[in-house]
Amino acid sequence: MSDSLPARIEQYYASVPLLFADVEVFGSLRLFVRRQPGAPYYGGPSHAQPLAGGASAVSATDVARVRARQRELGVPEAFEWLAESAPGLRACIEEAGLPVAERPLMALDPRHPVGPRPLPDGVTIRVLTADDPALPAVLALPRLAFAEEGAARGSAGREELSVVAEELIEDGTAATVRPTVRAGHKTLIAAVAPDGTPLAVGHYHPANGTTEIGGVGTLPVARRQGLAAAVTAALVHHARDHGVSTVFLAYAEDAVARIYSGLGFRPAGSTLLIANQPARS
Repeated sequence: MSDSLPARIEQYYASVPLLFADVEVFGSLRLFVRRQPGAPYYGGPSHAQPLAGGASAVSATDVARVRARQRELGVPEAFEWLAESAPGLRACIEEAGLPVAERPLMALDPRHPVGPRPLPDGVTIRVLTADDPALPAVLALPRLAFAEEGAARGSAGREELSVVAEELIEDGTAATVRPTVRAGHKTLIAAVAPDGTPLAVGHYHPANGTTEIGGVGTLPVARRQGLAAAVTAALVHHARDHGVSTVFLAYAEDAVARIYSGLGFRPAGSTLLIANQPARS
């Protein structure tokens, strides 16, 4: 396979879900089927993507077979793929009645330095361990951050965060994620207030020297303080210190893209996915 940036991203999409899932092949498509119930390490529950080298053979029959298997498994009909790797797949999926959304990608030149970003007084950057007591709140924060889109200061704060964190403890999500953190498959970093409350978070999953940064979000009441940029910079630094050379990410809003541009990220194609499908991780 070529060592171009698109090739590295495509290989990442194909390999990192294998940390937690098996593969079932349906013609030109692969379907990731997670091995056990619970929160996946990466890639929403049982999502599908084209096989490498099989893009030209994508057919409506393959899409229909994958969707039937997803319904059998009781999971969302989720597809996600690098746009240029399978130019015909979008038409097949839209003809099947599923809406397709585009997520632009940005990548960082491996030679581009990314230093630490300034933080408000008392706020620190923390790499979470599997047993960190803040883990449930860190996992809860993106739900609040993405529920109030945009970069403007919002209303959700510590009280709402505590409620969602308790839900994730009770439903077993926090316990399910702990082994993935302990094994090093998932790295979570947070900007933490003096009282221990996470104010901004993000994560990455490394595979073969490549990683996608994801889940970067700020507690709505704590926005407009540079926390998302600080967390993203810390994720880049940590990933590079642990053998990652290719770092990329996806975004949905221009306001967010401006944060990443300020760190040195540049456009790198796009991914396509089913609109409103479950978020990866």
